[in-house]
Amino acid sequence: MHVTGTHFTDRTDAGRRLAARLAHLGGPDTVVVALPRGGVPVAAEVATALGAPLDICVIRKLGVPFQPELGMGAIGEDGVRVLNEQVIRLAGIGDDQLAEVERRERAELERRARRYRGGRPPTDLRGRTVIVVDDGVATGSTAHAACRIVRARGAARVVLAVPVAPGDWTDRLAGVADEFVCVGTPSPFFAIGEFYGDFAQTGDEEVLRLLAEALDGRAPGPVGVDRELVLPAVGVRLAGRLTVPAAARGIVVFAHGSGSGRRSPRNRHVARHLNHSGLATLLFDLLTEAEEPDRRKVFDVGLLGDRLTAVAERLSALDETRGLPLGLFGASTGAAAALHTAAALGPAVGAVVSRGGRPDLAGPDVLGRVLAPTLLVVGGLDGTVIDLNRRALARLHCESELVVVPHAGHLFEEPGTLDQVAELAGDWFRRHLAPPGAGADPAPPTS
Repeated sequence: MHVTGTHFTDRTDAGRRLAARLAHLGGPDTVVVALPRGGVPVAAEVATALGAPLDICVIRKLGVPFQPELGMGAIGEDGVRVLNEQVIRLAGIGDDQLAEVERRERAELERRARRYRGGRPPTDLRGRTVIVVDDGVATGSTAHAACRIVRARGAARVVLAVPVAPGDWTDRLAGVADEFVCVGTPSPFFAIGEFYGDFAQTGDEEVLRLLAEALDGRAPGPVGVDRELVLPAVGVRLAGRLTVPAAARGIVVFAHGSGSGRRSPRNRHVARHLNHSGLATLLFDLLTEAEEPDRRKVFDVGLLGDRLTAVAERLSALDETRGLPLGLFGASTGAAAALHTAAALGPAVGAVVSRGGRPDLAGPDVLGRVLAPTLLVVGGLDGTVIDLNRRALARLHCESELVVVPHAGHLFEEPGTLDQVAELAGDWFRRHLAPPGAGADPAPPTS
């Protein structure tokens, strides 16, 4: 059983909760250093909360050959090497086996360091407080190596901070850091991933994006408003998160599907991209916590659509969003709800985007009444849903387009595919959502 408070929606959620434990470390001399790849989304949230620069410390775990997830040591930049002699002995690893694993991991370490840094030198750590962040600690080898590296680079104070770790983690790492910070130390502890709802592998593209945002001072803003709120909708009150960049040119309301909610990591990924391109976003729960287990309501498109419509109409009463052109982004069954709202509100909706959606569930009558330009995005490996989207496309009488993202599955978990969705959605909304009195961006020429 997990201890209360130590289960995270995803790495972004973990980073925000970890940042709350680190508020006392904010200041001009603080630097946040992430362990790529999984530690970068966590560290990005910490760096944003503290207003601190974000850098990386490239470490590679030395996994036991027949059980790679079990670390027998780690290597890092600057030639750092940490071995867990107990694991090596118990696993019966010989010198030749260890050398082969180290050779392979050293080559990958150098490749990642070149790609992530892009020729930039590491941040100067001399005399500064350095917070080393990963998505969790298991054996502690990689964290040990990272702390040694930042100490060797001149850090005056080293803080090791992770969302989750075994109960004895500070004993294992005694002496490598000046301070240890952790959100939770649950027991029993078998693997870091068991404490995350979404522990999908972090891709190189996400690492590069987060580092670029931090370098540009854009992580994850700039925003004029970023707050939680509660919205009334058809007899219920629904929780949401509103993010409005300075000089926003429109707002996109997200309709989640299949029981997902405002913390959906995929929709939040797309929302951040839209925020950076000048669009406000509202992510909210279509169902209350009490309703989520009811599968009938999860697939009740009429109910979801009515609630989405009520929330969309409510935006005109909020000071932050009044007068902003409205777009809708739907995923899975949420796509049908978005089209339901587009049909109900007519010209008040400027554009609709569906990601891996089921627009067919909206029904032919609703599809025929949609006026808003509609983009359907489907993964190339999602054969059945591609066919359903083609059928829905044939029933739309508005400007519409179907884009199939190659090598992507239903959830767009493959490296780079979700970034393609974000780019497609951003382009579509920027083209079709124009502030009052302004023309929309011209559509690109068609071949």
